[in-house]
Amino acid sequence: MTTENVQLQLTGMSCAGCAKSIERALHEVNGVTEVNVNFASEVAAVKGQNLNAKVLVEAVQGAGYNAQVLDHTKPDDSKRDLAQRQQFYRFLAAALLSLPLLYSMVGHFSWTRGIPVPDLLMSPWFQLALATPVQFIIGWQFYRGSYHALRNGAANMDVLVALGTSAAYFYSIYLAWFAPDYNPHEGLYFETSAVLITLILLGKWFEARAKGRSSSAIKQLLELQPRHALRETAADTTEEVPLAELQVGDIVHVRPGQNVPTDGEVISGDTAVDESMLTGESMPVTKTSGDKVYGGTLNTTGFIRVKVQQVGAETALAKIVQIVEQAQNSKAPIQRLADKVSSIFVPVVLVIAVITLLTWLFYLAPGDWRSAVEATVAVLVIACPCALGLATPTSIMAGSGRAAQAGILFKQSAILERTQAVDTIVFDKTGTLTEGKPKLTDFVRVGEALPQAELAQLIAAVEKQSEHPLAQAIVAGLEDYQQESTPTVKVSAFNAHQGKGVSATVSSGEQEKQLVIGNLRLMQEQTITVDDAAQQGFSRLQQEGKTVMAIAVKGELQAYVAVADTLRESARPALQALRQRGLKLIMLTGDNSRTANAIAKQLGLDEAIAEVLPEDKAEHVKKLQQQGHNVAMVGDGVNDAPALAVADIGIAMGTGTDVAIETADIALMRADLNSLVQAIRMSELTLKNIRQNLFWAFAYNIIGIPIAASGLLAPWLAGGAMALSSVSVVVNALRLQRVQLNRE
Repeated sequence: MTTENVQLQLTGMSCAGCAKSIERALHEVNGVTEVNVNFASEVAAVKGQNLNAKVLVEAVQGAGYNAQVLDHTKPDDSKRDLAQRQQFYRFLAAALLSLPLLYSMVGHFSWTRGIPVPDLLMSPWFQLALATPVQFIIGWQFYRGSYHALRNGAANMDVLVALGTSAAYFYSIYLAWFAPDYNPHEGLYFETSAVLITLILLGKWFEARAKGRSSSAIKQLLELQPRHALRETAADTTEEVPLAELQVGDIVHVRPGQNVPTDGEVISGDTAVDESMLTGESMPVTKTSGDKVYGGTLNTTGFIRVKVQQVGAETALAKIVQIVEQAQNSKAPIQRLADKVSSIFVPVVLVIAVITLLTWLFYLAPGDWRSAVEATVAVLVIACPCALGLATPTSIMAGSGRAAQAGILFKQSAILERTQAVDTIVFDKTGTLTEGKPKLTDFVRVGEALPQAELAQLIAAVEKQSEHPLAQAIVAGLEDYQQESTPTVKVSAFNAHQGKGVSATVSSGEQEKQLVIGNLRLMQEQTITVDDAAQQGFSRLQQEGKTVMAIAVKGELQAYVAVADTLRESARPALQALRQRGLKLIMLTGDNSRTANAIAKQLGLDEAIAEVLPEDKAEHVKKLQQQGHNVAMVGDGVNDAPALAVADIGIAMGTGTDVAIETADIALMRADLNSLVQAIRMSELTLKNIRQNLFWAFAYNIIGIPIAASGLLAPWLAGGAMALSSVSVVVNALRLQRVQLNRE
């Protein structure tokens, strides 16, 4: 049965505990097999069979939160933006009501008693009037969240905030009504509860803004796709239509300076297209008739007509967004520790709060309820687990988003975490280390019977009769040696010698010549002499891994040419950077040993495994794994798919086949091996960032809770510290978005 994937945009979460509650609720729905709730992005990724989106949304609502199905092709941030604005307005209202209460605190300290404070501000009833709407109207969200959490058998940040602020609020009412020795200048705690809620709301607003920035990479990608397109009509005119109305087979016009509306093929016109939003490559790519263009890319210079081939979710941009979202909304293994701690954190804090209260009442300050309540409230407030819940997902979102902007697609957050641990990289040769297209590398003349231009034209004329890739490479390479004034060549009696070469009769003007092109075996069969110097040249080129062919005219050797699949320009510097990281580099290829060893020597590879059948590549990867290596496989073809799937990390070159890209864990959208170096670096930086976040999140609570319990931290300062901890974690994660990935 096919596994379905549904993503829900969530609202109403306050901490990692809320995420756990939603996960439990969704797991109870029939057909659901896996749920990952990302607190940072507020997205639930649900997998299962026969999933009903309406039932999933109802399950989330039943847990006390709101949800809607996420549609990447029609991004709608209106609800999230509205929630962010509402949070700001709540903070603003709370701040206006809390400021007079905050000012009244100057009368509580001996060193500020010289500052005049109106008697009205010191009135307990005036303070009650200001604090009540903050506590129960503006702060109602904390009570509502507490109710839903407790009803679901969990305890979250809302429980801590509601308990802490309620303790301060109701204890102040007790002092105002019943305490016989009450002295207003000794202070109530109305300002504590109100200022706490105000600071928490401020932190929540900052947090929401920062979380929005952490997913900005996806938003920027989506914004590149135009909302309308110029569709060609039957009358050879155009009409502007919404992008959603385009269908496969439509023809659209794209003018200079416009973004390509969707994926298609150029049917007329020439231009240069900036594809940096897909590949990270800054140089525009020349496009002409028959070339593929992608939605969201920028047409820079010329006018083109494009036949639509993919629309909606089938476009390259939509698939990239889906892959990035999939990575961001999955859970990295390192997050398990934070999840385990978060699941028991709030109950542990409640126990610590009770112990704090009792310790103060019976040991530290017997009978002093004011000091006991103050320390207890500080413990409840400072112990918010928000920073712990945000530590991993915000780093994953920022890191995977930045990588996507550079043309590196991590399909799962676990892959983003594990890539840096690779110690062995296995490369396919053709199309990965090499360009995948043979090119003429050498044209060496031996005899002087014919001018070079005429000889080049004769060779090209014969090779044009062959469909072999090597023949086509020779024809293309000899264009630079020919002259326009050379007479036209006619070819007759063309004969292909299987596995050896070709021969033909060529005529230029009234002269006919017998031309033979092939290996040394063919030369011997045709009784053509190859002297020692020529044979040494043959051997030298063959040792470099090139295919060498001799050219004889009228039975005499005149030249020899060499063809090779040339190395990618980025191969040497990229492999050198990988060697500097201490990685073991291995090449798998179906080529003969001589060619494989020649390329391995040029690139400085540790090992070259030659004459490997496509179906055996996966077995070689398994052998390396059995030896204890953590193996990454880099390839681009259909025959690489099994090896990509078996490897610990499968990496596909973006120029390869769809099968390879679908099978791989990482897709490199540029035909540039430097992207591989960047992928490993991004993995290292992201994991380092996660560890920093987790350290500070744990350290904050480990240090903060004892300080609060000892009475050295006022509750309102604890609230400020709590808000600052969440914001600091998100801001640290956002540093990943500014990473300058080396493109040299």
